[in-house]
Amino acid sequence: MILREFKDDDAEKIVKWIGSERDFRLWSADRYDNYPIKPDDMTAMYDKCGKNGTFFPMTAVEENVIGHLILRYTDEECETVRFGFIIVDNASRGRGAGRKMLELAKEYAVNTLNAKKLTLGVFDVNIAALRCYRAAGFNEVVQDEEIYEILGEKWKCIEMECIPVKQF
Repeated sequence: MILREFKDDDAEKIVKWIGSERDFRLWSADRYDNYPIKPDDMTAMYDKCGKNGTFFPMTAVEENVIGHLILRYTDEECETVRFGFIIVDNASRGRGAGRKMLELAKEYAVNTLNAKKLTLGVFDVNIAALRCYRAAGFNEVVQDEEIYEILGEKWKCIEMECIPVKQF
């Protein structure tokens, strides 16, 4: 598996993987106001955000494209990188693809972006995502007390972080 920069023609595949709004919301606690997501909207947003040098959309590839995530700095010192919009192709879930993608993203964040801390958020109702993130070295640090109502359900956000050791 390799991790490479997002290409415009990835957007259609990514949108296709997101089978339902619930699936989309489960895998990332980052807020997205619009659903359904359209490939052109995704590409336009990435083009706009990508010009400031703090936003890095990435695609994981193994034969076919299998995953996608965004890395972005969250501090002025550019030491903390947040993982967001984490999604794995439905056909690849449960086979370790998500963990492999996160491991590659950690390596990129540490070795290329010089990250000293990695963070992400996940909703407590997604046990599979929590297991995947823990296996990739992320630990819970804060459970947000705010309750989000999404699709008629009550969800809590769990913040996770990883302090990487530069050994990749």
